Parts: sequence; C-alpha cells; structure tokens
Amino acid sequence: MEWLRLFFLHPVSFYQGAAFPFALLFNYLCIMDSFSTRARYLFLLAGGGALAVAAMGSYAVLVFTPAFCAVALLCSLAPQQVHRWTFCFQMSWQTLCHLGLHYTEYYLHEPPSVRFCITLSSLMLLTQRVTSLSLDICEGKVKAASGGFRSRSSLSEHVCKALPYFSYLLFFPALLGGSLCSFQRFQARVQGSSALYPRHSFWALSWRGLQILGLECLNMAVSRVVDAGAGLTDCQQFECIYVMWTTAGLFKLTYYSHWILDDSLLHAAGFGPELGQSPGEEGYVPDADIWTLERTHRISVFARKWNQSTARWLRRLVFQHSRAWPLLQTFAFSAWWHGLHPGQVFGFVCWAVMVEADYLIHSFANEFIRSWPMRLFYRTLTWAHTQLIIAYIMLAVEVRSLSSLWLLCNSYNSVFPMVYCILLLLLAKRKHKCN
Repeated sequence: MEWLRLFFLHPVSFYQGAAFPFALLFNYLCIMDSFSTRARYLFLLAGGGALAVAAMGSYAVLVFTPAFCAVALLCSLAPQQVHRWTFCFQMSWQTLCHLGLHYTEYYLHEPPSVRFCITLSSLMLLTQRVTSLSLDICEGKVKAASGGFRSRSSLSEHVCKALPYFSYLLFFPALLGGSLCSFQRFQARVQGSSALYPRHSFWALSWRGLQILGLECLNMAVSRVVDAGAGLTDCQQFECIYVMWTTAGLFKLTYYSHWILDDSLLHAAGFGPELGQSPGEEGYVPDADIWTLERTHRISVFARKWNQSTARWLRRLVFQHSRAWPLLQTFAFSAWWHGLHPGQVFGFVCWAVMVEADYLIHSFANEFIRSWPMRLFYRTLTWAHTQLIIAYIMLAVEVRSLSSLWLLCNSYNSVFPMVYCILLLLLAKRKHKCN
C-alpha cells in the first residue's frame, strides 16, 4: 500500500517502527517478572544506545556526550546548583549543534545530513529530560544520588547509582520521539510490575494504528492537492490564503501521525497511561489532542494543547520562573530550543503576540456578547481566524529561511495576524484607561 510505503520512508518512522518489537518484549518481560530492576534499566539503556547508533550513525556521539556529562553533573553537584549548571551546559551544547546546521544550510548552502537532523531532534528531547530531572532534584521531588562521584565508593557502586539516570536519559522508547515522561514515572514503571494488560494493550494499540492509517490516507490526499496547486512563490492574491491553509494542514497531519506513532511505542513499552487513567491526568500527557486542536476558537488553547507535554515543560521551565513578560520569554526560549532559524524566531514571537491578543479579545467579547446567535457567529468567525493565524505561524516556523519568510509576509496571509495586532493595541489602550 502506498501510504504505508511513504510513511515508513520517513527515517524516524522507520526506526520507531523497528523499535516496536523490542518495546513489546520489554513490557512482556516486565509482566512476567522475568528480570531484575537493574536488568530492566540495562535493557532500556542498551536499546537506546543501539537505536541511536542505527539512526544517527557517528552523530550518536553528539547525544551520548551530553547525556554522560549531565549524569556527571547530576551526581556531583548539590541539589540547589544542579539545575542551573545542567541547563547551561545542555542548552550550550544543543546551540552549538544547531549552529552547525546553520553553517551547513546558510553558509555552505548544502542540504544537511538526514542522520544529523535526527540527532538534533533527539538532542532536543534529551534537553527536555535533562532539565525536567534537574528541576525535580532542585525542587526535592527526586532524591539525588547520595554521595555522588565525590564519595569514596567503588566504581561499580558509582555506576549502579548513576544507572537509573543514564537509562532515563537514553531509554529507547523516547529517544527519537514521544511525550515527556518524568523521572518519577519512569522509575515507577521500571521498578514496579507493568500496569498494561495484554487485552487492554491490544485494543489501545489497534486504535492508534487505525488513527495513523486514517491520518496517512488523508495526508496523501492533501499532499496531492498541494503538489497540484501553486506554491507561495507563484500564488496570486487570495489564492495564497488557500495555499497557506492546505500546506499547514499537511504539516499538521504529519505531526499528528508521528505523535501517535511515538505514543504507541511508549504505550507498547508500558510507559503509556495506566488502566482507568484519563489522558489529561497528571503523569501521562499525550502530545496529540486532535479533537481540541481542530475545534478550538482560541489561540491560547491551541498553544497549550499543541505538543502538549512540551507546552507543559516550557511552562514549568520558563513561564513559572519569569518575573517580567513571562509569555514572551517562554516563546522566545522555544525559538532558541528549536534552533533560532529566522522563520522560527519570527513565528514564535508572532505566536506570543497572538496569544496576548487572544486573551484581551475573548475577555472583551465575553463581556459584551450576550445573545446565543451572536455568540455562535463570534465563535465561528474566531475559529476560522484562529486556524488561519495558526497556519501562518506554522508556515513561518517550518519554512525557516529568510527568503521564504519574506514571501509569506508579503502575501495576503499577513492580514490575519495584523487584525489581531490592531485589536491588541486598541484593547490594551482601553484596558489601560479602565485601570
């Protein structure tokens, strides 16, 4: 089938699919209590190392090195200092790797290696796990390895203490994708018996498989429409709006299918939701909440639900610790974490402004719109506007280069964010007068 061939031609999908039998094997061995806790940590770590080498080749050293350094910092620093040092080191390392991508794309004008792009994606996910763990230690949620590398324990004892950290940072179900799993959840899953029953697992994975099948079929149909039509370089006036909407739809469908595949791999390994737990509960946070994303009429809701575990991580890491302009700081850091390409900087700053406008516009509307026909009309209008603004932001972030960004900004598509910018200025002025 063509959809299956195209889906597994994507490198990350191929390697995630190849890891599936090993995830099922790990979960089965946990259910059977066939091996010790230490053996489980080693299984996950060895699987992560093998998957990294297979997917990244020699670039895997760019992931192994910061993982080793992060564990060294976690085991040697005081809990109050660990987050600052691990954050600085991890983001510095990731930024240097992203600068290598900039050099290849913008200076040498060469397409980057696919394996290097996979490495950068994995490195970004590693940054999430490193900073999440360091925050947990700093906040007292996780007890740091007692004594650390400075104690007089033997080398084998040091390795045994650091093994859970190594395994968490490099465990194969989350190496190339998947929602952020906290260290506490990871440790509870490894140390306890699996909460995933075979019958429940079969139906959950079958449902995810059907979702991926539907999304990929839809992806194929939309891609044919996009390929047959004009692009941003040759579209005319209002035609550019249709081009933007269909292209962004293609990006969204691709993200949805890959998020569900990543979620399936975590679920197969036993790191999915527990039986009876709803997806919104603390602990398990799926990245793809398609129903909410496609029906919301609020940009702020879309921002919270898009790549949901990453949104929560950004909120915890940046937003809750920012004293001034927390929203702008959060989106600016997101642009840094993604690689600081021109389109990404513009897109994320634009998104921050749109969210700020969203708060004021909907507060004003809730105050003055009373009748249900007007509310229905308002909701329909803002839904369409929200979807078009999100499409605009998505294209800016995905095209990345200055030339493509210039084409997008010079098209009729810029009208939609401009409307929200004007409303933001007017409503902010009104709010200031009222205060």
